[in-house]
Amino acid sequence: MPSFDVVSEVDLHQLTNAVDQAARIVANRFDFKGVNASFERDVRSVVMTAEAEFQVTQMEDMLRSALIKCDIDPAAMDCGEIQSSGKTVRQTVVLRHGLDAAISRAIVKHIKDAKMKVQAQIQGDQVRVTGKKRDDLQQVIAALKKEDFGAPLQFTNFRD
Repeated sequence: MPSFDVVSEVDLHQLTNAVDQAARIVANRFDFKGVNASFERDVRSVVMTAEAEFQVTQMEDMLRSALIKCDIDPAAMDCGEIQSSGKTVRQTVVLRHGLDAAISRAIVKHIKDAKMKVQAQIQGDQVRVTGKKRDDLQQVIAALKKEDFGAPLQFTNFRD
């Protein structure tokens, strides 16, 4: 029976590339010359550090554009509050990974409300959709792409 999974994932290799690209942009920009500004990447978070609050907001825009260039949906960004300590200002951006329970329930509810001949079930941080026909699954994918669930969705593990 054909099936696929609805997930929300961030490719860590592409995230590393995006952070490195944003760091190169900061190093080459004229308005950041002589400024102590940096990006630090943890597993799924990026800490931006600069000397002023407006520089951190500019760095956030640079990171967002670098994520777009590396095929990561910027909707996955969870920007924290800007914190100032002494001469430095920092902001932590966490990239959401996996679907939380509320979004998973909303996806299942949307599929059931569409009255398509498929079954949807929540499996941890993903939703598995199964149906008898491949065309029904493609209709579900098209319907889910039209909706905004507050998280970027990817459709993986398509089995025929």
